[in-house]
Amino acid sequence: MSSSSSSPAPPHVVEDCLGIVQLLSDGTVTRSGDYSSISLMRDVPIDLPVQWKDVVYDAGRGLRLRMYAPANHGGEEGKLPVLVYFHGGGFCIASFELPNFHAGALRLAGELPAVVLSADYRLAPEHRLPAAYEDAVAVLSWLRGQAAAAADPWLAASADFERVFVCGDSCGGNIAHHLTVGCGSGDIALDAARLAGCVMLWPYFGGEERMPSEAPPPPPEGDASPSAMGITLFDQMWRLALPAGATRDHPAANPFGPESPPLDGVAFPPVLIVDPELDVLRDRVADYAARLEAMGKRVELVKFEGQGHGFFVLDPMSEASGELVRVVRRFVHAG
Repeated sequence: MSSSSSSPAPPHVVEDCLGIVQLLSDGTVTRSGDYSSISLMRDVPIDLPVQWKDVVYDAGRGLRLRMYAPANHGGEEGKLPVLVYFHGGGFCIASFELPNFHAGALRLAGELPAVVLSADYRLAPEHRLPAAYEDAVAVLSWLRGQAAAAADPWLAASADFERVFVCGDSCGGNIAHHLTVGCGSGDIALDAARLAGCVMLWPYFGGEERMPSEAPPPPPEGDASPSAMGITLFDQMWRLALPAGATRDHPAANPFGPESPPLDGVAFPPVLIVDPELDVLRDRVADYAARLEAMGKRVELVKFEGQGHGFFVLDPMSEASGELVRVVRRFVHAG
């Protein structure tokens, strides 16, 4: 027998997510860093009166966040709410450094106004859930230390630690949910800081049982192809992000799954949920909001007609994104 017949086959690609991250059959992962499959801004606005800098919040893992603060803002009378923001990307891709997330954070900081902390976290499939949640808790732990010691001069000058909001888009909205539950159940302590609200932009949830809006797209005809922000991509990202072998009913994906802890007794702050009309997850997001409301939580659900999943990220300077910023501003500054 020849030796070539017994040699193992070379590893092949099992999952290719947007050409950005590939999972191979031997379990290894490759990342291209090529985001050309996603429409990214070329020019980030530079005329917004906002200063920003990068800060390490977990030195052991080399994890950073980008801090944004309105320029020339400070003093006790002018303390601003703190918006802790987690970017989307299905737990698998993206960073606060991508120009679209950077531009969105600049706009939120300048127009709310607020101190915005836009945080990175470990990505799947190299680091499957709950890694992203652990990193998000580390962000709040870092913030708790800042509230106690006021070590960073920007935060000391501008941050109102009594008005901390967790926020995120897509999987970042999912992270915001899990942080809210952790704080409300007493598993996460903020001590000198206080969680004043939760902002979820088209939160990324899932479940084995499909909602009507989640019906898989019909097979493409001719040159047509399903939307990039469709259920096929979302299913793939769940396969990459959840613990190996888990289904979409895992508590990370489905807050109301068979193994998810009950939320009835969890103390929620006011919650703002944005649910775009054309999002394939719109029914699941609306169901989530209705269930929280039925439990007596204070929930504001805002629909955006004619918009799809991630519209603020895809074009943070659009008219619809401007209206989104105004909706968030009203919520954050409602007192």
